[in-house]
Amino acid sequence: MARPTSTARQELGDELRRLRGDRRGAAVARALGWSESKLSRIETARTGISDTDLDRLLAAYAARPEVRTRLRNLARRGRVRVWWTPYRSSVPDPYDEYLALEAEAEAMGEWETQIVPGLLQTDEYALAVIQAGAGVRDPQTVQRRLALRMARQTVLLREPPPELTVVLDEAVLHREVGGPEVLRRQLQRLSEASLRPKVEVLVLPFSVGAHAALPESFMILEFAPGSRGPVVHSESLTGGQFRLKRDDVQIYREAYDDLRRRALSPDDSRALIARTGDALR
Repeated sequence: MARPTSTARQELGDELRRLRGDRRGAAVARALGWSESKLSRIETARTGISDTDLDRLLAAYAARPEVRTRLRNLARRGRVRVWWTPYRSSVPDPYDEYLALEAEAEAMGEWETQIVPGLLQTDEYALAVIQAGAGVRDPQTVQRRLALRMARQTVLLREPPPELTVVLDEAVLHREVGGPEVLRRQLQRLSEASLRPKVEVLVLPFSVGAHAALPESFMILEFAPGSRGPVVHSESLTGGQFRLKRDDVQIYREAYDDLRRRALSPDDSRALIARTGDALR
């Protein structure tokens, strides 16, 4: 299956399918002089659409002017060559889609039980994580994934930057990914990152015990009002999974809010990170 260049193309396809309503795809395509497969590829985000073709399609659907303007903007965004294009061959399709979401998000809330989140990793820590990954053996693939992970971090430098809130299980501070020295330098970076505007790092201490988010790590991505609904993303050994249903997202939101309430304060979290790093000297 072809990969969408961004969520914009997927949103456009979904909107066009909704506008088609009960009309048969074959009838719409025939009226426009297209093949049915062309319309199908556009609706499933397997291919983009030119402004001319989009205008003809929207005219056939009698779309309102404000709808036409919004969908034209989506089509143009979907044709943009995204920055991670050179790295696509080294990552699976779901990760490609996650990068598009991450690039567009206004706020991100992450719960991590095992490792420091990718947006806050040092290059040596990231390399150790990637090399330990299941099914990653080719040195060139490892290097491309490392370069991609480091490039992702520039999302925190855009203007305005997204809000990033991270809750870490205390175990993350003790897992010696790459060895004690790599971990010590990673904890120093983590402490420094927690002082940046719009970045909050919280630690959930061992003393909390059991909690609702024990089964998995996850990220909740929020977007500009009116652009799209929130998305929950989690990863497994075979790729990422997205949850879009309102009820599912609400369950994760409630679990994440509970984690934030039970975690140490930002200052106490920073102090614990520093103490843990100092003990590695």
